[in-house]
Amino acid sequence: MRPNVLFPLFADVTTLDGVGPRVREALNRAFGGSRIKDLLFTPPSGLIDRSYRPHISGAKKGEICTFAVTVGRHSPPSARGRPYRIRVFDETGDMMLIFFHANQDYLERILPEGSRRLISGRADVYNTRLQITHPDYVLPPNQSDELPKYETQYALTAGLSQKVAHKTVMQALDRVPDMPEWLDPAMVTQQDWPKFGDAIRFVHQPDHPVDTKVDSPARQRLAYDEFLAKQLAMVLVRASTGKRRGRAMTADGTCVEDVLKAATFKPTGAQERAFNEILADLKSPCRMSRLVQGDVGAGKTFVAALACAYVAECGFQVAFMAPTEILARQHADTLKTFLDPAGLTVESLTGRDTGRAREALISGLAAGHIDVIAGTHALFQDKVQFADLGLAIIDEQHRFGVQDRLRLTHKGQSPDLLVMTATPIPRTLALTSYGDMDISKIGEKPAGRQPIKTRILPMTRLDNVVEAVGRAVKNGSQVYWVCPLVEDSEVIDLTSVEDRHRHLTAVFGDRVGLLHGRLSAREKTAVSEAFKVGQFDILIATTVIEVGVDAPNATIIIIEHAERFGLAQLHQLRGRVGRSHRASSCLLLYQGALSQNGRVRLEIMRESNDGFLIAEKDWELRGSGDLLGSRQSGLPKFSFADMDWHKSLLETAHRDARLLVEKDPQLKSARGKAARVLLYLFEQDYGVGLMQAG
Repeated sequence: MRPNVLFPLFADVTTLDGVGPRVREALNRAFGGSRIKDLLFTPPSGLIDRSYRPHISGAKKGEICTFAVTVGRHSPPSARGRPYRIRVFDETGDMMLIFFHANQDYLERILPEGSRRLISGRADVYNTRLQITHPDYVLPPNQSDELPKYETQYALTAGLSQKVAHKTVMQALDRVPDMPEWLDPAMVTQQDWPKFGDAIRFVHQPDHPVDTKVDSPARQRLAYDEFLAKQLAMVLVRASTGKRRGRAMTADGTCVEDVLKAATFKPTGAQERAFNEILADLKSPCRMSRLVQGDVGAGKTFVAALACAYVAECGFQVAFMAPTEILARQHADTLKTFLDPAGLTVESLTGRDTGRAREALISGLAAGHIDVIAGTHALFQDKVQFADLGLAIIDEQHRFGVQDRLRLTHKGQSPDLLVMTATPIPRTLALTSYGDMDISKIGEKPAGRQPIKTRILPMTRLDNVVEAVGRAVKNGSQVYWVCPLVEDSEVIDLTSVEDRHRHLTAVFGDRVGLLHGRLSAREKTAVSEAFKVGQFDILIATTVIEVGVDAPNATIIIIEHAERFGLAQLHQLRGRVGRSHRASSCLLLYQGALSQNGRVRLEIMRESNDGFLIAEKDWELRGSGDLLGSRQSGLPKFSFADMDWHKSLLETAHRDARLLVEKDPQLKSARGKAARVLLYLFEQDYGVGLMQAG
């Protein structure tokens, strides 16, 4: 139950004066919600400084000015379309107030001749005379407290004016209740942070422009509150998961041995460590929740195959979920290769399976005839039933959040959960989304893999590159060639795959394949398989190959307009080669003069093959906004916290949350009860529901 103290913040905005259905809808669009809390949890997008209060003679053109004036003569328009003018003056001079499409009765009422008024707006000069067109504020002196010295501005939408938005937020501020303090008093004192209610007020109704800045004490306090709420929820999830009874799996490991004996390579030390950590979890009576984070080509799938072998030997089934149909089928093929020696049955289930074939797969799964099944998220739909699901493996985990992981626990009898990502994530970002999980890191490449040699060349060397590709193809190599566009564009001066396919087909004939996102799933699979078995020497593709296309014989990748890609994406693309013992190369082609940022990105790619280092550099160069949006879509979005400014606070919040739950697992102390309010306030209250009591 949400604490009573929070009821005012979760009330609908229609409880505020002047907010009807139409304004409510506009506020909902602009603020991302129609509760009072949504208004307050949306920081202003800008600030108008109304503290500049000059005399008329000393006013600066183009500045927001506030004047104390006497109202002089009104001059209604002499013709249709002309403005209504009102002369105002002080002891130093006079100026004009200009109104278009004015209502004379209204203006005579708010600006009667001879009265004193406060006027605020942008001062301009017309025909050498100072004027304000449509002043923002016109107030009698006894209402001066209604004129803010610093006025916050908000992102608007159709049907919402800045005046209505600001007035509504100011009303919402009056609803902020007196909250219990959920932070450690020593920390509040040390950081000199305001109370929660004061912090909210400073952000929306600042005493000084610095109050609205991202590094102000008020904003830092609110960012920390937000981090603490999320970290506290994840610590509670982790504590709950650790206590939740799973099923201790015991077997002599025969199937694992069969897989290891049949493998054509020896696992790396990192692979062995990761599998041993997984094995310990599987043998434990508590449910596993583990993330395997490995660089491209580090051998995560083989570690997953060993886990599949052990679970299947224990008599349970494994579901292996991938984000795309093509990747699900490739995982099924790879797992079959690894698990066949152990006599295990591996199948795939995707949207392509229909009719009797699909019915047979679903029936076999329900009857327990299938040990391991790979598929998309459709595997967890209600129609798909398992005889006894023991382990769920999810690939490319950045597409799923904490809540998704919790929902998976209801499929089967509390199955163990193993998630994998090939996208190295900076530690700080990992904490925001994976703080509820144990993490295994695979940093080594399999034995015999050689570092990929990366070169940077201008597009003016294209003819030399094509000649070099010809020599490589004659020597038995296969080549990926990546372009940024699918088809030619008159707007963007970039190479398309269709243009490059025409060009290279003229040089190399029908040994050139074409792959892009507009092809159907069946067509993509056919082209990928044809390249893998050697029907094509060169595969011209968009970034659709970034995840899923696996051709071990491909040893060269060429990326056109590499300066247009982010570091993480370049690293993922480069990881398509270097997947065998053969030496591999990556050519990064750039167009024109490189920007400073573009040059740094390409230099990092040339100097390093370490995905974890590249991920950190990517964050430094691009900022978390781009990183979160393009590569880590499952990571949470924040209202007050800015990962680029506040990331140092996250580590502290993580430690703070762990310490609080260790000392007070049920959050029953004074601070613990206040922390429950924090969880509900930031809508992380699923953490409260996971506690055994209260």
